[in-house]
Amino acid sequence: MDAARLGDGGAILRLLSVCQPDLKRFARRTCSTAQDAEDAVQVALWQLYRKIGALRTAATLATWLFRIVERECFRLFRRNGPAESLDEAGEDGFQAAAPGIPQDLRMDLARAIERLGPAYREVLILRDVHELTAPEVAAQLGLSVEAVKSRLHRARGMVREQLLQSGYWLKDGAPEPAAIARHHPVQDPS
Repeated sequence: MDAARLGDGGAILRLLSVCQPDLKRFARRTCSTAQDAEDAVQVALWQLYRKIGALRTAATLATWLFRIVERECFRLFRRNGPAESLDEAGEDGFQAAAPGIPQDLRMDLARAIERLGPAYREVLILRDVHELTAPEVAAQLGLSVEAVKSRLHRARGMVREQLLQSGYWLKDGAPEPAAIARHHPVQDPS
């Protein structure tokens, strides 16, 4: 680290190669697509290369790099929105994560999520698809944990209501939507 701060090219390359695997793992968990993860890691490594001389201690390096990746993932997510339709999610996408769920339910679920407003969709995807914790989602979106929980609750309710309306639950002798709605009422999002 000291040699890299002083401009030793070999030390900088070694530092970059040591940091890259951890940043990639973090980015794959944080970003919405594999391409965004690669881009975020490159941004972080470029910032490290450009600003290595400004770092005061090795202890701040990891925190600084992970924060760059996190911000870049979020910036790319907001700029690009969902990279592909959830109906067409591929190997790394939503559908692959749930192979035992029937295709028609996955399609209905994907459509329901796509119909959510951006504020609700972001929270639902980060929390339920990317499996971030509520505090991680709050930090990434600049919200309070309570706001994240509220939006997540409303998003799940809206998705549930859309699934009930799609008629999927009427298959295979499932209870009528009215009976389900009595036990799980959904608030109007407006």
